[in-house]
Amino acid sequence: MNKSAGTSILLQLLIFCALQQTKLRCLDLTVLNSKLNTMFYSNVDKNEGTTSFRSLNIPVGGRAESMGTAYTALADDISFFDYNPAASAVLKNSEAAVFHNAWISDSAVETVAATTRFGNLGTGVQLKCFYVPFTEYNSTGERTTGNYYSETTATLNVSYNFLAGYNFKGIAIGSNLKAAWRSVPDYTDNDTGAIISGSGLAQSGAAVMADLGLLFRFNAAKLYVDRDPNLQIGFSLLNAGNAWTGFGATVTRDDPLPTKVAAGISYRMIRPLTFTAEFRQPVNLSNITSSEQWSAGGGASVQITDFFTCMGGFLLQGANPRISFGSQFEVNKVQMNINYTFDLTTSMNPVNHISLSAKINLGDKGRQKLRDAVDNYYREGIAYYARGNLTAAIEQWKKALELNKYFDPAKEAIKTAERSMQLYRRIVDIQTLE
Repeated sequence: MNKSAGTSILLQLLIFCALQQTKLRCLDLTVLNSKLNTMFYSNVDKNEGTTSFRSLNIPVGGRAESMGTAYTALADDISFFDYNPAASAVLKNSEAAVFHNAWISDSAVETVAATTRFGNLGTGVQLKCFYVPFTEYNSTGERTTGNYYSETTATLNVSYNFLAGYNFKGIAIGSNLKAAWRSVPDYTDNDTGAIISGSGLAQSGAAVMADLGLLFRFNAAKLYVDRDPNLQIGFSLLNAGNAWTGFGATVTRDDPLPTKVAAGISYRMIRPLTFTAEFRQPVNLSNITSSEQWSAGGGASVQITDFFTCMGGFLLQGANPRISFGSQFEVNKVQMNINYTFDLTTSMNPVNHISLSAKINLGDKGRQKLRDAVDNYYREGIAYYARGNLTAAIEQWKKALELNKYFDPAKEAIKTAERSMQLYRRIVDIQTLE
C-alpha cells in the first residue's frame, strides 16, 4: 500500500474517531463516573479557582494535550510555549501552527504560533485567545446584551542551547515574555435594565508575566541507533508576574496569576515508543498558603509509521481525572492532530471535547544538509585512514570541523591519527639508530 492510499485510510479513521464523540455521549458512563468521583474525591482542592486569568491553564490542544499535558521534558514541537520555553533552541525545524480547542460550556481556545531556530538560538511567537459567549436577559426573558468574554495572551519566546556538542547535547535555557488582556462586556442595571457604560471595562484586566525553562538531554539505556538523545529532563517556572483588574474610575487592584513550577521526564527506549511523566506545583505569589494543590500527568506516544502516530495520556489535577487520546498524521510537510478528552473538570457528568491542530514544517535552515556534508568529510577521512594515508585523513577531518567545530568524532579521530603518526616516526627513529 502506497503512502497516499495509507493516508486516505488514516484520514477516514480520524474522521470516524471524531464522530465517536457524539456516540460516547450516549453511552452509559454512570458507573465509571461514579467510581472516578469516589476515587478522587479526597483530592478536592479548596484553593481551586483563586487566581485570575485561568485560561492560562487551558491547553491549546495538539500533541501536548494528547499526552496528558506531560510535555515539559519532551517539548519537541511548537506546543512547547505553554510547557517549556527552552525547547525552541533544540527543535529540528522551523514551524508554524494553528490550534483549536473546543472547551466546555460553548467556550473555545484559538491559537496561532510560529517558531524558528538560528544555530543554537531559538525564537518564537504565540497568540492565544480564550472566549465564551456572554448573553444577558431581563426579568421578562428578553435578551438585553450579547457579546463575548475573552482572555487573550501574546507570548514572545527566546532560548539558547549552551555548550552544545556531538556527545554532550548542551543545556537549553529559555524564557517567555507574556502580556494578557481580559475583556468583559458591559452589563445592565438590575433596576432600570439599561446597559451601564464602562461596567465591563471596570471588571476587565491586564497582566504581564514571564516563564523560565531548562532542558537537559542525554542518552541512557538506548536500544536503537540515532543521534538524537532518548532521555530528556525539563524544568519550568510558568506565569510568574502580576495582573490588574479595574480601569477608569474603578480602583485598580492586584490579582495573583496561576503561577506554577513543573518538572518532567521523557524517555524513549526504542525508536517508536516514548513515555513522559510530569509533576506540577502551583504557587500563589500573593499568598503562598493559598496555593492550589499539586497535579501530575503522564503520556505515551507510539509511532505506527513514519507519518502516523498514536498518543494517550492521563492528568490528575485536584479531584479532576482527565484522560486523553489522540493521533497525528503527516501529509506533504503538514502535520494534523486530533485529540479526544474525557474530562471531569466542572461537572458530575462527563465532559467530552475535541481539539484539533495543523502544523507546517518550514524546514531546518539547511542544518541537515550541513550535517550530511560533515558526515561525508568524516567518512572520507575514515577511508583514507584505513588505507594508511593519515595526512589526507586529518585534512578531511579538519574540513569537517570547519563546518561544525563541535563535531567530536572528528576531534577524536585527529588525535588518534596524530598519535599513530608520532608512533610511526618513533619507530623509524629507532630503526635509524640501529
